[in-house]
Amino acid sequence: MGNSGGKEGTKEAGEEGGGAAEEEEEEEEEGELPLAVEEALASGDTVLDLSERRLRRLPKRVCQLQHLERLYACTNRLRGVPEGLGGLQGLRILALDFNKIEEVPAAVCQLAGLTRLYLGSNRLMSLPAELRNLQSLRCLWVESNYFQRFPPPLLDLPQLRSLQIGDNRLRRLPAELPRMTALRGLWLYGNRFSEFPRPLLRMEGLEILDLDRNRIAAFPSLEHLDRLRLFSYDHNPAKTPPRAGEQVTLVGEGAQEIREAREAKREKERRLAEEEREREREREEERQKEELRHREGVGTVIHGILKNSTPAGQSQGSPGVEAGRPGRLADGAVEGSGLEYEEGAGYEREELLCEGEGFEFGGESLEYESAELDYEYEDGLERPEGPGAGV
Repeated sequence: MGNSGGKEGTKEAGEEGGGAAEEEEEEEEEGELPLAVEEALASGDTVLDLSERRLRRLPKRVCQLQHLERLYACTNRLRGVPEGLGGLQGLRILALDFNKIEEVPAAVCQLAGLTRLYLGSNRLMSLPAELRNLQSLRCLWVESNYFQRFPPPLLDLPQLRSLQIGDNRLRRLPAELPRMTALRGLWLYGNRFSEFPRPLLRMEGLEILDLDRNRIAAFPSLEHLDRLRLFSYDHNPAKTPPRAGEQVTLVGEGAQEIREAREAKREKERRLAEEEREREREREEERQKEELRHREGVGTVIHGILKNSTPAGQSQGSPGVEAGRPGRLADGAVEGSGLEYEEGAGYEREELLCEGEGFEFGGESLEYESAELDYEYEDGLERPEGPGAGV
């Protein structure tokens, strides 16, 4: 869980000075625990939530819960944790935010299996070198503390992906920051940067960057940060928004105009793409129609006649060949022509070039009593010989 995620979280009143009465109260021994806490300790659950119990110290019995994986002790009055807490090697999440912790307890640095640690809204000014032991840590929240320098141990946490260090007193970032190659989200809002931290320009793996509420008057181009998805720069004195890639959501002064311009551009591109798809559909339909017309044209019967194509060496009176015309075989092939016709195909009209006697013309074209001429002969019939035979 962790309750320290909000930017607007405030520290308890009077926490810097503290009163004498409060100090005396802190010295009191642990009394009888509330029934709900007793039940939680006895539940055997892997998750123990002791948040908002007004605890001044964690019950020592917590250190005996070897099965524990998540411990939430947010919004109490804790100044530390029992030394035995370091023995809970199965612990993965520890939330101690909104307490009065001034130094990270040594026991916390012994929890090598921790993946998430919440220490926001405490009184921390630095982090111990032993924090480097948390090599599995992926998420660290230390916002709303008193850091004036970026804690060096953070540079040696190879798995750290999310670092929340907003609402502190940072003025610059170390040049070695790009060593944190696993870092994807970095929250730096509410610090004291007077100019954009240059090491951030080499953080090519960053996806979220928050620099709200600083003192930055101008931003460099962030277009080369290809993985960046969100950049928040609100409440800075900069007059113009930064240049960033189309994939970046900007939050700050002038960002609305940029979003509207991008949306208008995307809408135009979408409309042009739709129009192009429509034209492509029309072209495809026309192509299909043309292909259909072509297929229908191939099936059209072509009328005509082959003339004077008797094969060399074949006499006009030879069997199977009609005088003066190519032979028609029984299987539909025209001998010597290399062409084949469908069996039974006829000719609606023939134009003949004739020489010799026996033909009379009644006009420009010949007329026949029979509409069709058959070039095939039944078996057993004699084939006529001589000029003009077969007409």
